[in-house]
Amino acid sequence: MTDEMKSYETLEQRLNARKTEYDAMPVPDAEAYQSVQAGIRQAARRRKFRLRWYMSSISAAAIILLFTGCIRVSPAFASFVEQLPGMEGIVSMIRQDKGLMMAIDQSLLQKVGVTDEHDGTSVTVDGIITDESRMVIFYTMKGIKDSEKSDYHIDLLDEHGKQLPVAFGYSSPLPTSDEDLYESSIDVSFTESLPPQELTVEFKERGKETNRKWKITFPVDHSLTKGMKKIIPVNQTMTVDGQRIQVNQATLFPTRLVLDIEYDRNNTKKIFGIRDLQLIDEQGRAWRTDSSSIGGSGSSVFFESMYFSTPKKLTLQGSGLSAVNKDELVVSIDPSSGVIQGGPASLKLLKSTVQGKNLILEFSIADAQNATSGLSFTNIEDSKGNPFDINEVGWSPSVFEARVVIKNGAAAKGNLTMEIYSYPDQIRAPFSIEIPVTP
Repeated sequence: MTDEMKSYETLEQRLNARKTEYDAMPVPDAEAYQSVQAGIRQAARRRKFRLRWYMSSISAAAIILLFTGCIRVSPAFASFVEQLPGMEGIVSMIRQDKGLMMAIDQSLLQKVGVTDEHDGTSVTVDGIITDESRMVIFYTMKGIKDSEKSDYHIDLLDEHGKQLPVAFGYSSPLPTSDEDLYESSIDVSFTESLPPQELTVEFKERGKETNRKWKITFPVDHSLTKGMKKIIPVNQTMTVDGQRIQVNQATLFPTRLVLDIEYDRNNTKKIFGIRDLQLIDEQGRAWRTDSSSIGGSGSSVFFESMYFSTPKKLTLQGSGLSAVNKDELVVSIDPSSGVIQGGPASLKLLKSTVQGKNLILEFSIADAQNATSGLSFTNIEDSKGNPFDINEVGWSPSVFEARVVIKNGAAAKGNLTMEIYSYPDQIRAPFSIEIPVTP
């Protein structure tokens, strides 16, 4: 028997075992189901959500057990899973993240299935994957009118109704094969706290007279990933373009690997980002990072997790830096004459214009091919010491031009002094270091 045949025989045994579990689950008859639903409708909103989640989890448990283990192994099986209600979006959204796919293979996806509906539009949190470092929340919206003009603000609240001290990102929901259904996800990073015992996701409509709000509350199961955090000491220093970078440690979670990087204070350049950073295993597989910029004195860099596929060898590779000499960070601009002083030689001011209360500065940056970040500033002051903030930044990589909008900048007196916060200049300096694998 070949290894491939053994693999599929093992897979079949897993499926049969889980099918037995599914068959043993009680299914309520129609009369009982209607009674439960009537009770749910009469309950208070918060209790109602919990009951709905509980009822949906019974029927969904077997689906997760039966099918998620095969998503990575069999594309045909993954295609079948995508046809199941509530699972299509989850599979499609994480297909490009090897770590999350393996987390699903290990049955770490928590089915939620909680819905809030107002005026014919509903929001459903379908499921989550979480550990101590990260949570990915999958949700769908139904009944959206004028989807291209719709804009939503999202808040994450703990069990006490307080804002979670987290960083998270999300994008507008995208249409599915169902014309009335849209899907997206929220990617949450826990740096100052752990995931709460109970989470509320609040969606607020913006830019419309109604300003409707959808509020979804559900419990978070911490037991699935308890004690799975692994710390891997690295303690290696690499030199890139004459700049010293300390790699302190790697922390491995089921959802991602976190690499702790620190820049030497005595470096002559301020580093804004590391180009093409990736981890390569002994099979040549690249474990991606979505962190294109690492500023300040250093940061945590997030990679796909190889928790359930522990490599024998890992190599950290990069192609160079985005950096500026520290003595070129401060720029002085006279908006009336267009004269610029300081800054890198590649930075040129094209023009400055007033638009309402704002001041718009347009720059060109030479030698910025393949830049992964644009131009921005901080610590902006006029000649009277009045502070100003950035309202908007834009970067056109095809023509190497940047646009910076300074809020209320039309009121600035004399020259504006500002410090470069990010810069698209790219320094090519390939590097690689070995990362120990055994925690």
